[in-house]
Amino acid sequence: MVATFTSCKFAVKVMISQYLLWPITPSSEVAGSVFLLKKNYIKYLFILFYFFIGKIRTMIVNFTFIGLMAPVFTIFNPDFSVNTDKIPSYANYLLDSGIKGILVGASSGEGTSLSVQERKILTEAWITAARNTSQHIMVQVGGAPFPDVVDLARHADTLGVDSILTLPELYFKPRKSQELISYLKFISAAAPNTPLLYYHHPSLSGVNIDMAEFLNDASHQVPNLKGVKYASNDLAVAHAALRAANGKYRIFIGSDHVIEPAFSVGFDSAIVASSNAFPRYSKEILQAVKDKQLENAIELQQNLTKIMTTVTKFGSKVPGMKLAMNLFTPINVGLARPPLQNLNPHRIGEFRSALEPLL
Repeated sequence: MVATFTSCKFAVKVMISQYLLWPITPSSEVAGSVFLLKKNYIKYLFILFYFFIGKIRTMIVNFTFIGLMAPVFTIFNPDFSVNTDKIPSYANYLLDSGIKGILVGASSGEGTSLSVQERKILTEAWITAARNTSQHIMVQVGGAPFPDVVDLARHADTLGVDSILTLPELYFKPRKSQELISYLKFISAAAPNTPLLYYHHPSLSGVNIDMAEFLNDASHQVPNLKGVKYASNDLAVAHAALRAANGKYRIFIGSDHVIEPAFSVGFDSAIVASSNAFPRYSKEILQAVKDKQLENAIELQQNLTKIMTTVTKFGSKVPGMKLAMNLFTPINVGLARPPLQNLNPHRIGEFRSALEPLL
């Protein structure tokens, strides 16, 4: 950037000096030529100015979000088609619950079970809703064939989303840090004006590259890489990632089971599924840690862990959390789309009875 600025500034100085020092002559023919040349100089100055501003916009990509973000569910109709009509109400419910960030199309949002067109429609609907709520919109673009990932990244960048998150390639899995960086460079190039974060979810993606090594290696290679959603319970590795590259990256805790210990050792942001149906827990844990009320924070975490364990006793996490959302909040998000298995309707009463004493 410094080199670009210096070269542009030098070019502008030369043009201005040539313009100011151009000789004036009484010859009307020569004067007309000089006038045209001066007009061209002015035109070139404006072209150079807009080129320079464009470079600045491309090279300076800021990411300032800190705090709690909800990985929102995709709302399905009974026929499993996508429902966007409820999204404004969903956004307001989360805002009223103290959640100022929205992650679209991640694991809880069943992003890999959606078509490219459905994912684009969802992004557009959440962007529209956020115009009234001013929530940060992050969009997960990975988990699809490579051309579709690039297309989704470009679409999100064009819409002006606040940030992009991406899974790694899920079939030809990267095994080394540099392989992952090479993949992310393509996504970065497709969305050069948008902060990019990596989605580290080894239990689902099968990719378990050391995040501290990855961030140190990527720090000078992917300019708009701004952080990681860290969906693992290994806080030792997460803390190393937090310190990587002189602490320049934002690390979002992505596991409901380690919010309190993570916040207690210096993390300040989380993207957890419980922020949908049970948003008070992550919010109150964060506040308790800030207030140095650690016993309260630990108690809240223990209760949240019991809730999450109870949900998964009845089946997969996403269908269970969507059912909890339907039962205990004003927002009905429908069922999970196949291949996920929803709870047998005959067991819903049992599910409710198991959770109610913990809420």
